[in-house]
Amino acid sequence: QGLAPEANKLVSSLKTMPMLHDEAYAQETKLNSFHEFPENTLVLPVSKQNKRIFYTILELSPLLDSSNMTPEDWAKIAKKLEEHYEKYDGFVILHGTDTMAYTASALSFMCENLGKTVVLTGSQVPIYELQNDGRANLLGALLFAGQFVIPEVCLYFYNKLYRGNRVTKVDAASFNAFSSPNLPPLANAEVDITINWETVWRASTKKKFRVHTNMNRNVGLLRIFPGITAAVVKAFLQPPIEGIVLEAYGSGNAPNNREDLLEELKKATERKVVILNCTQCLRGSVKTVYATGQ
Repeated sequence: QGLAPEANKLVSSLKTMPMLHDEAYAQETKLNSFHEFPENTLVLPVSKQNKRIFYTILELSPLLDSSNMTPEDWAKIAKKLEEHYEKYDGFVILHGTDTMAYTASALSFMCENLGKTVVLTGSQVPIYELQNDGRANLLGALLFAGQFVIPEVCLYFYNKLYRGNRVTKVDAASFNAFSSPNLPPLANAEVDITINWETVWRASTKKKFRVHTNMNRNVGLLRIFPGITAAVVKAFLQPPIEGIVLEAYGSGNAPNNREDLLEELKKATERKVVILNCTQCLRGSVKTVYATGQ
């Protein structure tokens, strides 16, 4: 079985964790017998901001290992957000770490007119293990989604809230697994929560929230490396490919003494393949200052 996600286990486990569920308060208020609270609703202890956050667990079926994610699964998540958008103040999406950055980025473009906080989080070690990062990550994500209006798709991990489309997984063996190399975190949650409000996206529309789920799969990543052959590039650019992200060196450079490579790229653009040049570096951006970047 390995570390495969297990269905219908989360709620019962969270109910045994005092930092994630105040059972005494739940009993006192008969939480799940109230009509306004659906089944699988839990309640956090009172926060430093003197707020009490109620949260309901909705589970996708079947549960996926995140390495199996596809654009169709992004669409499922987006549709769930749309379905429940009016009922909740904020959303936390629990996701495996391997493709969490891809999902966060995709959702940020799929969600239009977003006016509520959406936070993806997960853990390097399952929440059921004695020494884990799952409890702290879930608690932090719930505190952000339940107390602040940060109308973006975010990713919360190891005390930091990142913009979802600026994040990448950088470590497979550390609790500090994600980084946002080209943009500082939107917020930090250490002794106190501090939010970098000037970086947070401002919702500037009153239009209705909606999601876009019509995704094009004929898009690929082509990474340039020394000695890459024209045959590899040609094979990669064959129909049905419609768009590529070209991962070039440095500030967007590629060999300019390889007519064979340039010819394949030229043929592809003539077939209306969209080619977007970006850098392999974690920091910085593309500038056409060198002949090789031109």
